[in-house]
Amino acid sequence: MNKIIKEALVLMAITLVSGLLLGAVYSITKQPIAQAEEKAQKEAYLAVFPDAQDLTEPDNKEELLTEAADVLDQAGFGTADTLEDFYLAEKDGAVTGVVMNITSHEGYGGDINFSMGVSMGGTVTGVEMLSLSETAGLGMRAKDEEFKGQFAGKIVDQFVVTKNGASAENEIDAISGATFTSKAVTNGVNAGLRFYESLKEGGILQ
Repeated sequence: MNKIIKEALVLMAITLVSGLLLGAVYSITKQPIAQAEEKAQKEAYLAVFPDAQDLTEPDNKEELLTEAADVLDQAGFGTADTLEDFYLAEKDGAVTGVVMNITSHEGYGGDINFSMGVSMGGTVTGVEMLSLSETAGLGMRAKDEEFKGQFAGKIVDQFVVTKNGASAENEIDAISGATFTSKAVTNGVNAGLRFYESLKEGGILQ
C-alpha cells in the first residue's frame, strides 16, 4: 500500500513539475512568438503596398473592425471571409490607401490567410499569402506570383474566376486543378474591396 502511495506521489510531483516547466516555457516564448508574427504581418503589409512609408490606425479602428463583419455579411460574403486587421498606408504624411489582413474560410485544405492593399484610387496594390495549407502542387500555387500577381494593378468592383484564360480586367485565371482555392482567394480579395469601399463611404479614406 505504501509503495502505491509513494508511486502516486512521485507521479503527482512529476506532473506538477512538468506543468510548471511548460508554463515557464510558454511565458518565455509567448512574447517572442507574438513579435515574430507581428513582424511577418508588417512585412507582408509593406510587400502589398511598397509605396507606404508608414502604417497607422484610425482612432475608431476597433469599431470599424466590429462593423466589418456586418459590412461583409450585407454584401453577401456571410461568414466565409473575415477581416482580421487593417492599417492605413501613409506617404509624406498623407493617407494613400489601406492594407488588410483577411482570412478566407473556403479553402480546400483549411483557412487561407493573406494580406492585400488597395490605393486611394481603388487600385489593388498587391496580395501576399500569410498562411496557406492547400494541396501541394495545386492549391499551394496560390502563393506563386503567376496567380496572386493577377490582382495587382487592377481597378475593379469585384473579381471573377475563369477557367478559360483571363481576358477582361476583372477576370482571374484559375489555378489548374485548384479552382476551389482560386475562388476562395478571389472571394477574399472581393471582401477586402468591399471593406475598402466602406472606408470610403465612411470618410476614412478621402
